[in-house]
Amino acid sequence: MPDQPTRTRAEQTEQGSRRDRSRPPAPEPLPHPVVDNHCHLDIEDGSWLSVETALAEAAAVGVPRIVQIGCDVGSAPWAVEVAERHPAIVAGVALHPNEAARLAAEGRLEEGLALVERLASGSDRVRAVGETGLDYFRTGEDGHAAQHESFRRHVDLAKRLGKTLVIHDRDAHDDVLRILDEEGVPDRVVMHCFSGDAGFARACLDRGAWLSFAGTVTFKNAGPLREALRVTPRDRVLVETDAPYLTPMPYRGRPNASYLVPVTLRSMAETLDTDLAGLCEAVDANTDAAFGGRWGG
Repeated sequence: MPDQPTRTRAEQTEQGSRRDRSRPPAPEPLPHPVVDNHCHLDIEDGSWLSVETALAEAAAVGVPRIVQIGCDVGSAPWAVEVAERHPAIVAGVALHPNEAARLAAEGRLEEGLALVERLASGSDRVRAVGETGLDYFRTGEDGHAAQHESFRRHVDLAKRLGKTLVIHDRDAHDDVLRILDEEGVPDRVVMHCFSGDAGFARACLDRGAWLSFAGTVTFKNAGPLREALRVTPRDRVLVETDAPYLTPMPYRGRPNASYLVPVTLRSMAETLDTDLAGLCEAVDANTDAAFGGRWGG
């Protein structure tokens, strides 16, 4: 498949379409390379970058590697294909919890889960099962049972294949932890776009998780999230974009991409009152550990 976006933003309000959608300028390069461990290169959002351009612009500022996440029946195969063509990219595949609820309503959940298992077991370029988990923000109670079933099946798949489990958790902290405990925590777990406070951070850390921080950690109203960052041990911190979403301040609302990781990471270093180079080195090593070893790029 050619390097073309396969999806457009599902929800684009009229107000949002009038905002500045130009791409932010490139930041100063990092003193040590890091990985964007969660990106959606296939989603078009305002000003799309080709895969080659996205990789080149990210590498130019010290982000030479990316984990591409495919989390529906269209994007998961694309994630594997693009990872097989680009040594700098590895893939995660899953059914997003909202996708799981949608497929269940259509009677196609088993079909979707079977696709994820085929992809996850069929290529060594797939390092992760994810993003899976629970989302009570966009899916109502009628879809919770399907999300729970899908999450349990993804946990089992990650354990059977020895893949990293990447968890999406929105407004569902308690149930995410409960299901993890009931199913048994895989060896490697990443809390994607960590969204909890210091107490929830400690609960995730107690279960051996890495906590991945996105541009949300730079938002003015994100005090509890910054407290969560402060209690996270240095060897458990990751960074991501979730691009093209969650663009860090001062560019919030404009299209995000991996080349903006340095903006988030500098903010994190300030929050931790720590040396940027040392934090970059830790995040780089942590990403290799969290995703089963180093890959090329």
